[in-house]
Amino acid sequence: MTNLNGCLIYLRLSAKHIINTVIFCIIFISAINAQDNANKNDTIFVMQKSAWGAVLRSAVVPGLGQIYNHSYWKAPIVWGISAWLVYNWVQNNNYYWQFSKSYLQNINNPNISYQLLQAYRDHRDFYRDQRDLFTIYMGITYLLQLVDAYVDAQLFDFTVEENYHTGLPSINFKLRF
Repeated sequence: MTNLNGCLIYLRLSAKHIINTVIFCIIFISAINAQDNANKNDTIFVMQKSAWGAVLRSAVVPGLGQIYNHSYWKAPIVWGISAWLVYNWVQNNNYYWQFSKSYLQNINNPNISYQLLQAYRDHRDFYRDQRDLFTIYMGITYLLQLVDAYVDAQLFDFTVEENYHTGLPSINFKLRF
């Protein structure tokens, strides 16, 4: 008797799963057909700019992706920030080596005071930390200009035009799936 009840419950659950699966397949197939019909009526959109092409150009020469995307004003900003960061990195690196040499030259000198030796070491550590921070800033700047080139290429076809019928601005954009 319990075996028969278990079999009946199993059959009911199996039937529910089969019905749910069939309904899902019908909905899925109708959605695919609707997309096919929609694609037949729509024109094919082709992006004018390649997002990964812009990223590759910016990876090789920072700022070149911005030029590729016709954002000419962004390239000098990228170059200026990068040049300023490199300049500060070089300055901090030079100071680091200067204080490092002074510290190493005077570490065994009995005529130098402990405070001066401590100052050499503190300055050496400070400029090393500053140099390392500017290295991180350069990396962040490089990555941000890559992201900017990618986003700018993706949004290259995004337009904001005036609707000539109403005289109001309208926003148009195209999505590709």
